[in-house]
Amino acid sequence: MTSILRRGGPARRLLVLAGMAAALTLPAMPVQAADIPGTDEIVHSANVEHVTNVPKPASIAATINTDIAFQGDYAYVGNYGGFSIYNIKNPKKTSVVSSVVCPGSQMDLSVYGDLLFASVDSSRNDDSCSSVGQPASVKESWEGIRIFDVSDKANPKYIKSVETSCGSHTHTLVPDKKRHNVYLYISSYSPSASFPDCQPPHDKISIVKVPLKKPTQASVVATPVVFPDGGNETQPGLLVPTSGCHDITVYAEKGIAAGACMGDGVLFDIRDPEKPKVTARTTDPNFAFWHSATFNNAGTKVVFTDELGGGGAATCNEAVGPNRGADAIYDIKHGKLVFKSYFKIPRYQADTENCVAHNGSLIPVKGRDLMVQAWYQGGASIWDFTDSAHPKEIGYFERGPAAEGSGGFWSAYYYNGYVYASDFNRGFDVIKINDWRATPAQKVRFDRLNVQTQGSFTR
Repeated sequence: MTSILRRGGPARRLLVLAGMAAALTLPAMPVQAADIPGTDEIVHSANVEHVTNVPKPASIAATINTDIAFQGDYAYVGNYGGFSIYNIKNPKKTSVVSSVVCPGSQMDLSVYGDLLFASVDSSRNDDSCSSVGQPASVKESWEGIRIFDVSDKANPKYIKSVETSCGSHTHTLVPDKKRHNVYLYISSYSPSASFPDCQPPHDKISIVKVPLKKPTQASVVATPVVFPDGGNETQPGLLVPTSGCHDITVYAEKGIAAGACMGDGVLFDIRDPEKPKVTARTTDPNFAFWHSATFNNAGTKVVFTDELGGGGAATCNEAVGPNRGADAIYDIKHGKLVFKSYFKIPRYQADTENCVAHNGSLIPVKGRDLMVQAWYQGGASIWDFTDSAHPKEIGYFERGPAAEGSGGFWSAYYYNGYVYASDFNRGFDVIKINDWRATPAQKVRFDRLNVQTQGSFTR
């Protein structure tokens, strides 16, 4: 969800708050008010089961949940107030192991070994977990990456911070081939001449190198410019002009990455992780804000999301229509992005519900392109884009309008047989898909899942 965050002065920048079943033929978008579920009422398709919900821990209950990372039997859930670790060994009995209070939006997370990385894109008076907000116009303000040792899940330890230009709205973990280091591709944006550490032009990303044996030596090793001639700044309808990237997804074993860069969609060659090279760019007149990207397993397609309205607007309605605030599916042909179609959930939401395409992941079924995706108050959608030109929803889960007004799923990801979703207000949901198209995924197991760090599956 995007809002203007004010730090005692001018607006700093936009922050994104985030059994066998017969083939379903879901209805066209309903228009009757009676079709909108009641406040917080749970509704879902016949092939989806709600397994459990775990409320937010009391220590961070007042702030919203954000993104999720997984490793082994644990899920790590970000929150504007810090993060929580959940034991998901038995998904039906998912429970909180620990919760760390360490404010600083968005707390976008990734995990590798005993290390947890967290993005901070809100200007703080220092890098500590007791810091408070401070205007970015103050030179001493801090924002960037925090690194935690999570070897003891019950007692995570904060071990290192790395300041990055314009903070870290999101980051993407890139392991090197020798496994000596991991890299973090830092996405940040919206510079201002009044911000000493976030000066325009900011058409770049930052790359943090983390030596795995000495993570406290992590540092920025490169700041490659993505748009040397400037990005998309004049297209009508842009949420904000391109001034960096919002999120990057890497497919390291194929040496490629896809950047969702505000007004632009980008492909990179990342065979040298310290020197990513732009190989293709595209724009879309229907896109307001290129938010995130997902490759298919073959690496021959990429799904980009448009966060129209920044996640705070009601865009899943008749007035907006099916082609804005949607996903765009591109085939990758001869290194170029070839547009094929849009996908948007086929269910109207109330005009009070913030709803737009947001974070999702592949469902690991070889030979078929399936995704589960969060749509804020549109819930979680399960959809098939095997035919790039004719995507279709095959299942869903959602709640009726949130009592708080704003809410819904920031992220919805498939991991080892279940869908896990982080709800702004309701906490952590576990969902089960019972559909023949997704059944093969039950046999696929991962040791770790950072969704923006894609790896292949073979089943």
